Amino acid sequence: MAQVLEFKLPDLGEGLTEAEIVRWLVEVGDVVAVDQPVVEVETAKAMVEVPCPYGGVVTARFGEEGTELPVGAPLITVAVGAPASGDATDGPDAPVTEGTQSASAAAGAQGSGNVLVGYGTSEAPARRRRVRPDRPAPAPVPVAPTVASANGGARTAETADGPVAVISPLVRRLARENGIDLRELTGSGPDGLILRADVEYALRAAAAQGRTTTATAEPHPRVASQAAVVTPAPTTATSGTRIPLKGVRGAVADKLSRSRREIPDATCWVDADATELMRARTAMNAAGGPKISLLALLARICTAALARFPELNSTVDQEAREVVRLDHVHLGFAAQTERGLVVPVVRDAHARDTEGLGAEFARLTEAARTGTLTPADLTGGTFTLNNYGVFGVDGSTPIINHPEAAMLGVGRIVPKPWVHEGELAVRQVVQLSLTFDHRVCDGGTAGGFLRYVADCVEQPAVLLRTL
Repeated sequence: MAQVLEFKLPDLGEGLTEAEIVRWLVEVGDVVAVDQPVVEVETAKAMVEVPCPYGGVVTARFGEEGTELPVGAPLITVAVGAPASGDATDGPDAPVTEGTQSASAAAGAQGSGNVLVGYGTSEAPARRRRVRPDRPAPAPVPVAPTVASANGGARTAETADGPVAVISPLVRRLARENGIDLRELTGSGPDGLILRADVEYALRAAAAQGRTTTATAEPHPRVASQAAVVTPAPTTATSGTRIPLKGVRGAVADKLSRSRREIPDATCWVDADATELMRARTAMNAAGGPKISLLALLARICTAALARFPELNSTVDQEAREVVRLDHVHLGFAAQTERGLVVPVVRDAHARDTEGLGAEFARLTEAARTGTLTPADLTGGTFTLNNYGVFGVDGSTPIINHPEAAMLGVGRIVPKPWVHEGELAVRQVVQLSLTFDHRVCDGGTAGGFLRYVADCVEQPAVLLRTL
């Protein structure tokens, strides 16, 4: 009697968790051989033909072309040991060919030489041979569960108490060096996969209970000797001064940690000649009226740049896997206070002129200094301007203010040698940097934004062409 086996979408490596069906290579009723490609899928990395580790008759397909399936979802079912329609053998000595599979095909499937991550074994494919009636087919040999290794190969993850679903050797090393027993953890990844975040959570939980990590769990028996060598000497947990992470400091810590954990950020920077911008500011303030701050001029340049490159005024919806491009620019700016770093938000900055931006900056800065900022003043930002030049530094790679997608950094403006109009001169030079979420755009967009900002700094008249 035929045995129906289910073939699931394997782990294709590179940390990918899903793939889209591009083209089916088999139909229901087709006969497939061991390791024959059955479907072509597209991942975030490449197009891949997925081979089936079983030989037999295809009895079902799951998912239409264009459907996105997660790793571990069923792809097809194969009747192993069933002859193809019209190809029934006449006797027990009939040879097994590509078109038919004997009752031992399950054993042959276990011996698939396929090397895709997540299934397949280290054994060679079973040779086709005649099965004699006086020598029954051998029983299938159990294969230990496999998980992906970092280099794309399959590796067995087994302990004395059973298999442990761990992909990354970095996760194993982190657990080993800190005395964490992986058997005691519950993985948060697909199919219970243990991630680095799970090990780090266990370490934080141990620290919160006042225990050293070496006392949280016995090292894994298979690596006990290694752990004894690499585990550092215990330190006194009570030494030093403990400062609770609460209030503004705690909120900042949580937000920055989440940003680093979720946002794949990148930074680009450029030096710009700010001499003409400083002259323009001096001329504007000499005309009378409210004083125009440098921050207000930079903010006006930012809003003009975001109008040209709206990709950077967006956020990422993780659950829906969508980039949400925002219609309004709510401009945050970093302000250092006695209570810590805060980021007040100028609402509808794109609709304000330079004078209006300056007035709102002054109001929010005063409120930050006196501690009277409201929750509404500190939330809802879509882009942040960070003037760290006030601290006397030239450059920085700041952490994006989650859930925003970018931050423009401005260093100090100082006299430096600069080639101006073909001659060496002393000019007012500033370094501009842009840290951006690489999910919302690529380097070309980020570089275009930063170049436009630099051009406006060097030649403020450029800004007039966009008004």
